[in-house]
Amino acid sequence: MATLTVCPYCGTGCQILIDELDSSARVIGYSRSPVNEGKLCVKGYSGLTYNFSKERLRYPLVKREGKFTRISWEEALNEATTKLRSIVRDYGPDAVAFQSSAKCTNEENYLMQKMARLVGTNNIDHCARSCHSPTALGLIETLGAGAATGSISSLEDTKTFLIIGSNTTEQHPIIGAKVVTEVKKGKKLIVADPRRTQLAELADIHLQFRPGTDVALLNSIMYVIIRDGLQDTSFIDSRTSGFSAFRDEVMNYPPEKMEIITGIPPQMIEKAAHLIGSERPVAILYAMGITQHIHGTENVMDVSNLALLTGNIGKRGSGIFPLRGQNNVQGSSDMGALSEFYPGYVRYDSDKVDFFEKLWNSKLPRTRGLSLSEMFEAAADGKVKAIYLMGENPLITEASVTDVEKGIDSLDLFIVQDIFMTTTAGRAHIVLPATSSLEKEGTFTNTERRIQKVSRVYERPGEAMEDWWILNEMGKRLGIFKGYDSPRDVFEEIRAAVPGYSGATYENIFPLGKQWPINDENPEGTEILHTRSFPIGRARFVPIPYGDPSEVVDEEYNFIMTTGRNYFQWHSGTMSRRTDILDRESPEAYVEINVEDAKKLNIRNSSFVTVRSRHGSIRVKARVTERIMPGVVFVPFHFEEVRVNLLVGNQVDKISRIPEFKVVAVRLIP
Repeated sequence: MATLTVCPYCGTGCQILIDELDSSARVIGYSRSPVNEGKLCVKGYSGLTYNFSKERLRYPLVKREGKFTRISWEEALNEATTKLRSIVRDYGPDAVAFQSSAKCTNEENYLMQKMARLVGTNNIDHCARSCHSPTALGLIETLGAGAATGSISSLEDTKTFLIIGSNTTEQHPIIGAKVVTEVKKGKKLIVADPRRTQLAELADIHLQFRPGTDVALLNSIMYVIIRDGLQDTSFIDSRTSGFSAFRDEVMNYPPEKMEIITGIPPQMIEKAAHLIGSERPVAILYAMGITQHIHGTENVMDVSNLALLTGNIGKRGSGIFPLRGQNNVQGSSDMGALSEFYPGYVRYDSDKVDFFEKLWNSKLPRTRGLSLSEMFEAAADGKVKAIYLMGENPLITEASVTDVEKGIDSLDLFIVQDIFMTTTAGRAHIVLPATSSLEKEGTFTNTERRIQKVSRVYERPGEAMEDWWILNEMGKRLGIFKGYDSPRDVFEEIRAAVPGYSGATYENIFPLGKQWPINDENPEGTEILHTRSFPIGRARFVPIPYGDPSEVVDEEYNFIMTTGRNYFQWHSGTMSRRTDILDRESPEAYVEINVEDAKKLNIRNSSFVTVRSRHGSIRVKARVTERIMPGVVFVPFHFEEVRVNLLVGNQVDKISRIPEFKVVAVRLIP
């Protein structure tokens, strides 16, 4: 008998059917799903055999004299909570930090952030900090909701796609396939990307701009739209505020002046602007090419400016689509696993925190907590003494890895909860074995706000336990949880805590899921946001001036490196590199180098190259290609053997505190 659940890889949220009696993890797509319509990518079809890996953690471990020793759950939970209580008693609650996980369910993320706040700290964060925290902060500021404004299926009504900072066919293949299908029907496609991606090959216009110049590019497009009267004046007048100041800023960005910054000829900007201004509705899809900058939040707000300027909000086929990375980045953020937001995006300093004090019957912290990178910096400084980490691998995924190592090595207590002994787990004092999403119940929320039921397919290995159970037991021993009986029990509390989830139940979201908000007004969910109004009344234009990236090239460091993902691997490789068919297709790291640059440096394809930044260096194989523009190189971050984030510095966006992963000055040494 097949069980319906959700793919555990990207934020698309494809529904899958798995036969629990088939240990090969054979999968088929669910044909009724409005998300994937039965289609799957290679990771969905063939990427789940990691679940049966011999490397799975099967029992709790504690490090004694530098070596891990097996212990019982009772011993592990008691030791972890006794030490946590001791640190809170001696140093205060802000000496403890919690790192939640976008691989875990909504229920588990809710429990982790609740634990942090009941301990007395807002030091709670997760990997959205390093991918889509600018989306939450930017879109809340401009629209009042930090999420996609439409549905994946509504892209069938799009006339023009603008894809910026997203390699969609490789990173969100099912969404990418939908775009390809629509373009082949005659829809228009503009791709803005420093790399010549698969979609760029298909595009009507490819704006191959210099990394880090997103605002200059977007402002120059909007300059032409305003100059030539292509804006939606009716929408601007009736539904927005701040247009005058925004217009004054944008009119400083004529394409002729921006060419020296972006590298894009004025005639291409003119052509793109006229396409966006005349062929509506327009859908704007973006990913971490927009967000992973020191101006990431401003980039997101400028994307919003473009959508508002052209009236591409609140209608099918139009809107803003931030393509989420991990399978539950949207849900983890909705649950409040962010240091500036309680569940439902209630700010830490808002009067609405009173609601949670009543719900949880406790006094709660009202100061902003530490971000992921700040937690490790504070640990190195002796301010944070303990970190409890669930389902994250920051020694691979975080910027300035050397600083992360220093922070971890400075901790008095480091608890890691995971399904494998990751690079990060290997440095823990206590390791708690968890189950995968194929071995648990709960919910995920995908990139289009669709809350979907996650169902158990397989029995858990050894003594591994569900993350919600571990958190529940920890909370009971800390004296802050009365105890939950099941994930359903936790979800009932989520319904009370998060207004957009109030009308959702395990029964009514099954089998197809529903898009939040789900409430009395919208019992079937909400496909398109902002059709009549915005949560903040009028949407806001925000003037965004261009600012240089944190790093610029010079004579010594004369290339810009950008980092990212490839088709066969996924993030830190914890799952994909333990799946033979995926790792066989992409077994090692590489650096993409433009053909002309390779000739000048006498670098041959597959030869080893040293890539050195102001922060570190790696030795990696060259992949000589025309996909990358001259002066720019690309390195994926999946590979433990070649940790590219050693090259990334600790500069962060002043608003969202996301590091600058996409612009790193490097030199190449053959």
